[in-house]
Amino acid sequence: MNLEKVIKEIEDQKKLPNLNFSIKEKTEAFTRKLFYTLFDKQTPVKDNLMELGMDFEVLAKLVCWEPGSPCQDIWSDYLNKLPELLQKLNLDAEAIAKNDPAANSVEEVYLSYPGFFAIATYRLSHEFYKFGLPLVPRLMTECAHSLTGTDINPGAKIGNSFFIDHATGVVIGETAVIEDNVKIYQGVTLGALTVNKTLKNVKRHPTIEKNVTIYANATILGGDTVIGENSVIGGNVWLTKSVPKNSMVSHTPQINIKNNNDK
Repeated sequence: MNLEKVIKEIEDQKKLPNLNFSIKEKTEAFTRKLFYTLFDKQTPVKDNLMELGMDFEVLAKLVCWEPGSPCQDIWSDYLNKLPELLQKLNLDAEAIAKNDPAANSVEEVYLSYPGFFAIATYRLSHEFYKFGLPLVPRLMTECAHSLTGTDINPGAKIGNSFFIDHATGVVIGETAVIEDNVKIYQGVTLGALTVNKTLKNVKRHPTIEKNVTIYANATILGGDTVIGENSVIGGNVWLTKSVPKNSMVSHTPQINIKNNNDK
């Protein structure tokens, strides 16, 4: 084996000068520190916010390689948003504790519920997304995705008191809109009807109005699809068209049960 030839061939194919995996590692560490700052009673808020500011400055230099991209000046505006974000996250945790009979305390929700972790990471990343910060918002939600199996694009718009039960396998697309007091269960997909790069700036994902419950493994697709308020979408339902408010939508499979002792 010609080692020098192998090295050269590998180096020649590294054609993306800004592809730096430390961005991912630093974003994950930043997200973790942000969580401790907002929720952990033992973590000093002042000291951690100062550290987060320095961490963000490093991140911004790594991801803002395009001319005109927003960078360090975002941090002060983001700081001002944190109290409001924390209020929303507390509402999410309370909604989970209120609706899930298995939840023994709000503390349990914060510490052990993957749905809360996914929602919280989404909310914290969504503000960066709105500011136009490149890459970091997506890496933040991918951190939650890898840990929980819940994929919420940071561009989605989600109202107050959101509850994801069990969380595993949930997908919420970039242009999805979810209003207040919505509950969804494992395996739910709020997706696009088609995947086409020309649709980048088009609403591709559904709108879920307030007080809707969507049960396990339901799939709702399309940017024009609206689920009306107070509706219940049953498990395994496949929807590509709108549903009026106060609806009950169900899927009834044919199930045959036979007793092995029957002749």
